[in-house]
Amino acid sequence: MNLLLKTNSPFTIHNSQLNITGSKSETNRLLLLQALFPNITLENTSNSDDSEVMQKALNNSQFTIDNSQLVDIHHAGTAMRFLTAFFAVNEGREVVLTGSQRMTERPIKVLVEALQQLGAQISYENEEGYPPIRIKGQKIIANKVSIPANVSSQYISALLLVAPKLQNGIELTLVGEITSVPYIKMTLALLNDLDIQTSFEGNVIKVYSKHEVASKVMTVESDWSSASYFFSLAALSEPETAITLSSYKQNSLQGDSALVELYGKMGVESKFENNRLTLTRKSNFAQENLTFDLNNTPDIAQTIVVTCLGLGIGCHLTGLHTLKIKETDRLEALRIELTKLGANISVTNDSLTLVATKEILHNVKIATYNDHRMAMAFAPLALKVPINIENAEVVSKSYPDFWTDLRNIGFQISEI
Repeated sequence: MNLLLKTNSPFTIHNSQLNITGSKSETNRLLLLQALFPNITLENTSNSDDSEVMQKALNNSQFTIDNSQLVDIHHAGTAMRFLTAFFAVNEGREVVLTGSQRMTERPIKVLVEALQQLGAQISYENEEGYPPIRIKGQKIIANKVSIPANVSSQYISALLLVAPKLQNGIELTLVGEITSVPYIKMTLALLNDLDIQTSFEGNVIKVYSKHEVASKVMTVESDWSSASYFFSLAALSEPETAITLSSYKQNSLQGDSALVELYGKMGVESKFENNRLTLTRKSNFAQENLTFDLNNTPDIAQTIVVTCLGLGIGCHLTGLHTLKIKETDRLEALRIELTKLGANISVTNDSLTLVATKEILHNVKIATYNDHRMAMAFAPLALKVPINIENAEVVSKSYPDFWTDLRNIGFQISEI
């Protein structure tokens, strides 16, 4: 499905109110914890493809010829990492964990080796270091393991989430500079909410064994990554635009809540009231080139650079090394698609530099590379120029209602 996006000019959003689905990051962590501790009840879970895939995989009953279970998580990277750890400690169960063609190109070796240090039995079905992988669930007694600190935080969270069910818990040493600390802290906070004891001192994380938890209802906060596109819309709209989103906490567990500070520098004011977040476009703010370190929030890099293009300002974004192993190589994808729009952009293995430009080319076709964030990050540019989004259905990976919500606030969207 290819979509043409247009808006009236000038475009002002008058107090639109939207309900954003629960955080995919929180939901997938809690789904795994619920599988370990079935007396947990979850509310406001994400309706994303990734979370649905995660839930189905945890209840999988499809068998291969050799009587092991085949679990296909398609494009869901979080599910691949979390389920690798889950099935490794699920004693007596044998699973072949696989995914899409792109998933078979995304590395898993660092996590596999960490689990093997603990005594897990995992082997590769095809190319070493990449899915599909065969996992024979074991009782894990060892508890000390080390892992490079600059890898995806999902590897680290995968180990921490299963730790309470290990006989001796886990003592995880992170070697080097740590990436995406907020996501690690989110995982630990969710464990603490279940009265599971943890500590994070220096580069050592400990999670203590706890085989049972008290029954509890856990409500998932709405997704901050999904909110990022409305921060972008607010920044690119006319002054006095107001968008209200629910349900959000001022002291969020999600690292992408840094959007409040980052977009404050792009003319967006944020106000919290009764678990609702209202974004207002300031009448006046200094438009100048920006430099951001996104080491802790790499998922919002695409949104930020597109916003800067729309504002006619430059930016230099660093801390982006994990973007090369996402649904696509996001740095290269951004370089190609922004160049189509007339941008002057350069990328390295971990950074991106956009030179300020005042002209954006019209009716450009934006390829999405099977990456939901490419589709949603470029959509706000329709406030400036008509824009075509190819394979727009990819948004279902994290935000199935995205196009409906844009229509509801005044976007003219037609299928082409």
